[in-house]
Amino acid sequence: MAAHRLAAADDNRPLDELMADARLHPPPRPFRDTLERGRALIGELKRRSPSKGELAPDLVPGTLAKAYEAGGAVCLSVLTDAAFFGALPTDLNEARSACELPVLRKDFTVSERDVCDARIMGADAVLLIVAALSDDELSRFGAVARELGLAVLVEVHTEHELARSIGVGADLIGVNQRDLATFAVDDRLAPRLREQMPGGVVTVAESGIRDGRDAARLFAAGYDALLVGESLVTSPDPTATVRELLRGAS
Repeated sequence: MAAHRLAAADDNRPLDELMADARLHPPPRPFRDTLERGRALIGELKRRSPSKGELAPDLVPGTLAKAYEAGGAVCLSVLTDAAFFGALPTDLNEARSACELPVLRKDFTVSERDVCDARIMGADAVLLIVAALSDDELSRFGAVARELGLAVLVEVHTEHELARSIGVGADLIGVNQRDLATFAVDDRLAPRLREQMPGGVVTVAESGIRDGRDAARLFAAGYDALLVGESLVTSPDPTATVRELLRGAS
């Protein structure tokens, strides 16, 4: 976050010009509406992670996106951070161009310009991490995203963060079961927080989803969608792994 905030502080591009540029791009695909149908899977593309190191440094975004789509995934999540997740500048566009799925830009959003960049690079949704942002930032960045037609996945890790997300009117909330400080996964967190979600919110469970049993448990807890990364990018057959995870929805 510190690195991204430093970069944002040096970003002097006029916001109104970025907004105008973003609006010239094709309209976003329906990310939230697709997940609202329920029992959905978001397949994530990431080359590495701070907690696990190299995962799939040589992944081919278009090929992996098609494999996820063939298995039944309804949305994609693409890491675009280069320094810590090893992303290439073309990863998101290549993945989106290869399939019909809506795409989340998975990155550290710290300014309105980041939101504009998401639309410009072809994303259909942006991520806002409650632990890293003030309530004012959550409101401002969300407003810019909605003005540009982007869905906003608001990510929480605790009861307090969930309350904050509800307070700013989030209608798409992801519960990340991975502790940001220790990287440990608490598989009791998502079911516990799901009970506190208000009606009308589309809910996503994230991290620690390894197989069909994990998926079945989270769908049974009431989640509309699961976001799965490591289990898919490290799988020798991502299409089959997506199908296995979605068997938990049946």
